[in-house]
Amino acid sequence: MTGSIGSSLLVAGLYSTFVLGSGPQPHAYGQEQIPLNDFQYQEACPDYTQYSAYPHRPLSDGPLALPFQRPDPRCRTFHSDAIEQVIQDVTSRMKDPDLARLFENAFPSTTDTTVKFHTTGSQPTKKKPKRHAYDEGKWEGTHSFIITGDIIAEWLRDSTNQLSPYQPLAKKDPAVYNLILGAINTQSEYVIESPYCNAFQPPPISGLPVSHNGQDDVVHPVYEPSSVFECKYELDSLAHFLALGNDFNDHTGSKEFLTPRWYLALETLLNVLEQQSMSTFDPETGRYRRNEYTFNRNTNTGTETLSLKGVGNPLNNGTGLVRSAFRPSDDATILGFFIPANAMMAVELKRTAAILQDAGKNVLAQTVESWSQTITNGVWEHGIVRHSTFGNVFAYEVDGYGSSILMDDANYPSLLALPLMGFLSPDDKTYQNTRRMLLSKSSNPYYLTGREFQGIGGPHIGLSNAWPMSLLIQAQTSNDDEEITECLKLVLKSSKLGLIHESVDVNLIHSYTRSWFAWANGVFAETILDIAKRKPHLIFKEPATPYEI
Repeated sequence: MTGSIGSSLLVAGLYSTFVLGSGPQPHAYGQEQIPLNDFQYQEACPDYTQYSAYPHRPLSDGPLALPFQRPDPRCRTFHSDAIEQVIQDVTSRMKDPDLARLFENAFPSTTDTTVKFHTTGSQPTKKKPKRHAYDEGKWEGTHSFIITGDIIAEWLRDSTNQLSPYQPLAKKDPAVYNLILGAINTQSEYVIESPYCNAFQPPPISGLPVSHNGQDDVVHPVYEPSSVFECKYELDSLAHFLALGNDFNDHTGSKEFLTPRWYLALETLLNVLEQQSMSTFDPETGRYRRNEYTFNRNTNTGTETLSLKGVGNPLNNGTGLVRSAFRPSDDATILGFFIPANAMMAVELKRTAAILQDAGKNVLAQTVESWSQTITNGVWEHGIVRHSTFGNVFAYEVDGYGSSILMDDANYPSLLALPLMGFLSPDDKTYQNTRRMLLSKSSNPYYLTGREFQGIGGPHIGLSNAWPMSLLIQAQTSNDDEEITECLKLVLKSSKLGLIHESVDVNLIHSYTRSWFAWANGVFAETILDIAKRKPHLIFKEPATPYEI
């Protein structure tokens, strides 16, 4: 098997803690192989955080000689023949062996390394007594726990995007179907438990240990640390919960995820929208009213906590927009009406309403559709400002009082990604004005350029690092062959370890953050699949016919 070590594990001093027995200890990785039986092999699988930080053979045949970074099959966390077939179908057509190797590593990154727990729920378990009807059906059935990579926690946003490349396979492969169905069920439990939180601990049924994020945050509503890893309220997290089920329905036609628990999660989500659409001051009395969600962290990094002792800056009444305390980068918003998340929520509510209508839930569908329309109107009315150079553009954040933030961040949802989320057409005039503004150093403070790399970054890492993810979104929103090719070249150039990094220093391309970041690998895979469908001649050998899963 290509890239497989076979029945042996390459073990070295770096991984000496994984070596069983008293065999010789080589000084350099790969000098010696120590045979292990299947049980020992599983126990000896290296920590992928370390494994991904070093190159592994065989190398690709291209000038970059990219390493093969997939774990040995017995160390992978999930297997699907359909996923392996896509890898074969795509890489066999690609003309650049380095780009093919990057896809070979990136497309299965989530299933290879991040499915920390999965159960079909077919095995009977001892049921705990329910304290309340609210708990009926809790953690029953199929569940999947998808970690973000080098952090043993599940982000609602990350896990939805990590699974996105596999959604087209759910109808073909029962294993993928159950994996994604389980992820929807797990996210439902998380939303019911703590709808204001963004990252979660392993399910209690998994038997996996919980971990602490090292912070002592003061948050309202309070949360249970054994269930929650971090509790930053990000509107897009809830939109991603809806997106996971919407995409599943689109590709399979299945409504199996519409369980009583999912409906309870939806009800919980709608309550959050109600609470977070309220203005800072009562419109009738003018008196200050404290928001339902507050977050205070003891930190010297301003983007890690909310201003005004955890409340955030004031927001006006009657905008139709919904507050988001934090951005998808996990950085605090400056002005709480975060436009990309509002746009995404509007789209996903509309898609959800259509599913509910088809399921015969007409009253609920009308409620959800109404929310979608209200938010959509709010984005178009309050989210557009006049730029002296570019004309009408979308603002990144607004407050309803007339203040706005003009910028973009690499993390999704972003202004650059508005067409990808289905909010508008890519040829929309206001979007095209916005796109030009965002991809200019003179008008987007977080568009970073340097000697070796360029792209959109953000405050999360700093002012020297751009994110490859932004270039991938740029490629997906472009119809220009030269622009798409240049984006791919930069991403490929920055991926010397055969995986997509979180961010890259624009002046020193070998300096990066996170060797194991499954979400970014998933975005790369989706970009390649998008180009394979829209512009196959850019990446495929002749005859370059379009490819679609």
